[in-house]
Amino acid sequence: MPDIIQLLPDNIANQIAAGEVIQRPASAVKELLENAVDAGADEIKLIVNDAGKSLIQVIDNGRGMSETDARMAFERHATSKIKNIEDLFRIRTMGFRGEALASIAAVSRLTLASRQAGQNHAWQIQVDGKLISQPEPSSLTSGTTLDINDLYFNIPHGVNS
Repeated sequence: MPDIIQLLPDNIANQIAAGEVIQRPASAVKELLENAVDAGADEIKLIVNDAGKSLIQVIDNGRGMSETDARMAFERHATSKIKNIEDLFRIRTMGFRGEALASIAAVSRLTLASRQAGQNHAWQIQVDGKLISQPEPSSLTSGTTLDINDLYFNIPHGVNS
C-alpha cells in the first residue's frame, strides 16, 4: 500500500496556524495592542472598519523597529521577547511566541511602517497573504503603524466569518 501521509505546503500550514492564533478580528486586535504595549507605547490609536474584516489599524508611539526587525517580524516563531529556555519562566511581556504578525500576515493584506528614534526614516513593508515586499524607506515620525486590510481574504468562505 502506498504512503499517504504528506507534509502540507507552507502556504496551507500557515493559514491553518493563523486560524489558531487569529480566530476572529478581535484576536488580531488583541495581539497588535499587546505588541504596542510591549514596545513601550504610551499612546496607541486603534481604527476598525467592518468589525475588523476590512480594516484594523494600530498606530503606536513605541520604540519602533529596525529594517531587519521589521522583516523578521513576519517569520514564524520570530520574537524579541525570548532568547533561551529560561526566559519562558520569566516572561514579563504580553506577547512572546512570535506567532501574531506571521499569522495575521498569512490571512490578510498588511502594511507595516516603523521607525526607531534617531533614525533618518521609517521602513515600510507590505504583505499580501505571505508575499512579503522588500523594506522601503517611508515617512513616519516614530513608532509603528500597522494597517491590516481584507482579513481572511484567502480563507475559504465560512471559515472565521
